[in-house]
Amino acid sequence: MDEARSTQQYYIATKSSPADDRARVLKYGRMFSVFDHLGDIQTSGLGEQGLFFQGTRHLSELILCLWNARPLLLSSAIKADNFLFTADLTNLDVSHLDGIAIPRGTLQLQRSKFLWHDVCYEEFVFINYGLSALLVPFSMRYSADFADIFEVRGMHRPKKGRRLDDHVGKDLVLLSYEGLDNKIRQTCIHADPAPKTISPSELQFEVHLQPSQKAVFHLAISCDSDAEHDSVGYSSAMISARSEQKIASETFPRIYSSNSRFTDWIKRSGADVQMMMIGNPEINYPYAGVPWFSTVFGRDGIIAALQMLWLSPEIAKGVLEYLAVTQAKHFDPAIEADPGKILHETRSGEMAALGEIPFGRYYGSVDATPLFIVLAGSYYDRTGDLECLRRLWPHIELALRWIDKFGDMDGDGFVEYAQRSSTGLVQQGWKDSSDSVFHADGTLAEAPIALCEVQGYVYAAKLAAARLSCTLGDQERCTALEVQAEALRTRFEEAFWCDDLSTYSLALDGNKKPCRVRASNAGHCLYAGIARPDRARTVAETLLGPDSFSGWGVRTVAAGQARYNPLSYHNGSIWPHDNSLIASGLAKYECKDLAGRILLGLLDASRWADLRRLPELFCGLDRRRGEGPTLYPVACSPQAWAAGAVFLLVQACLGASIQGARNRIVFDRPHLPKGIPQLWIKGLRSSNASVDLFFERRNDAVRVEVTDQQGDIEVVATA
Repeated sequence: MDEARSTQQYYIATKSSPADDRARVLKYGRMFSVFDHLGDIQTSGLGEQGLFFQGTRHLSELILCLWNARPLLLSSAIKADNFLFTADLTNLDVSHLDGIAIPRGTLQLQRSKFLWHDVCYEEFVFINYGLSALLVPFSMRYSADFADIFEVRGMHRPKKGRRLDDHVGKDLVLLSYEGLDNKIRQTCIHADPAPKTISPSELQFEVHLQPSQKAVFHLAISCDSDAEHDSVGYSSAMISARSEQKIASETFPRIYSSNSRFTDWIKRSGADVQMMMIGNPEINYPYAGVPWFSTVFGRDGIIAALQMLWLSPEIAKGVLEYLAVTQAKHFDPAIEADPGKILHETRSGEMAALGEIPFGRYYGSVDATPLFIVLAGSYYDRTGDLECLRRLWPHIELALRWIDKFGDMDGDGFVEYAQRSSTGLVQQGWKDSSDSVFHADGTLAEAPIALCEVQGYVYAAKLAAARLSCTLGDQERCTALEVQAEALRTRFEEAFWCDDLSTYSLALDGNKKPCRVRASNAGHCLYAGIARPDRARTVAETLLGPDSFSGWGVRTVAAGQARYNPLSYHNGSIWPHDNSLIASGLAKYECKDLAGRILLGLLDASRWADLRRLPELFCGLDRRRGEGPTLYPVACSPQAWAAGAVFLLVQACLGASIQGARNRIVFDRPHLPKGIPQLWIKGLRSSNASVDLFFERRNDAVRVEVTDQQGDIEVVATA
């Protein structure tokens, strides 16, 4: 554990093998649930299962039993839209004396559950397929440890709050906990119809069934500070939740292909992005990932918004508006805040409230601030939303000031970071493991550290701000920002290029010594456009070479580097979002064929993924014939920017851009890899107009056809 903690701060403990390596997940707003294939919450395995609300686990166990035994699983699934979990269960053989009194399969139990408005709704439908009457004893055993999410991840707390007396009624039980922050957290379990007996740990029912008869039971599990409120019934809640989901999905374009695996992957990914947003109090802001990061993250939200921007600009607007409101206004070293800096993450659990972790509102991210400006510029390019630009402009100005005054810690023209809070993150780029920035011999880089990709983000931010200044009529500011961007590009090439490595160095350490390591970070420099064109192709070939490209995707660190470990979090693993940014960068430098290789690698990986859902990351081991990628044991799944990866990959290959002010859609030399010969996009919008499109690969070219059009919109495809 000590070794693990030295390489990854806020380490997610792995005390034993997972109880189920394909756990089921539901999420709505501030609530999410992780459970097994039967729908139960178990305490075994990694211990990550539970019903969570606002950073606290409100149920740590929920076990269904028939005749005092767990039922037999026939099948279970999360529906393709991520709304509903369903399971078909049956009884085991029930023995009496020396024989079998009730054969296996006599009873069918249909179990379903969904989350809505801080309540977990469950339905149990019993059907007797036997020839005689059945008396079925069934029970629900439960417990609530009210553990903070960081405790579940493995952190030890020397002192906790206290469990309050449980309240048991005729048809409900109320479990309560008073935290050290003086906040009372409650879990209310309401049964309909009322159980035969009820206690603080178990509901016991009896089901009387004639042959072919059906019986229905419901549970409503509420989690909040006043959990004993009246929830609506299961059917009414489902109708309302379905309606809300339908409205949320109506504006999202449909993408599908002649390759059914690709269609399955992209359909699940779209549903995942929607699930990470729906019900959140922060409108149109995708939470980062379940289970460990189900909250607002600045960098994650920005990148997910950039991935989805061409299809759903509402996400970008929601992210920009929330991050503008939470932009730091004062100095506070304890939370790594400077005026103008953009939020890293926010947490609402007990440990955050008490300051046991610094993440109540934490700003230890070096890249979120320039990426905020990049997103603002890209959003305006996509929509032409001048009103929103004017509202955001003061925040963009503050972010630019942070880059120049606070981001450049030593005045050398590069943006760096150094840990200022004893409990904050040591590494403050997207690879935030403590050992993720190192030299060729494996020694860790000393702070302040200037990451290569951050300089690219700053370059792109200056150019974005220049375009926006011009739009607002300030040509002088526009010119000044363009000059600053070009000066940064020149300095960057001189300081970061490593000719013998055929790539840019990972970073500069506090002594301005380059970290001469082949890493995926250089691909982000292509995405940002800071790389010199002749060097960009060299970087591209390095990234797609055998040391970096595993066959599934580009590794975070190339094989052969000092700290390369394909089983690690950041030093050799494969992250879908990382690969999507690299592919987008490749496309910008006319390497769409290589972007297509990345798309196909991840498409093949999705074939092996449960529910066709790419996780946060997977291990970077070489691809082996007939085997899928090796899973990373505590990866979030779903993860917003992993789900968003496929959409940026498609945009990169198609060369798609939407010019909102002109109501114009451009496909610049579109490319489809061989695995995707045909592609359809329906409902692609710009302002009040929309188009349906058909793409077909013909030899080395792609034909683009408008199959339907609503409103005034221009579609241009270049050869």
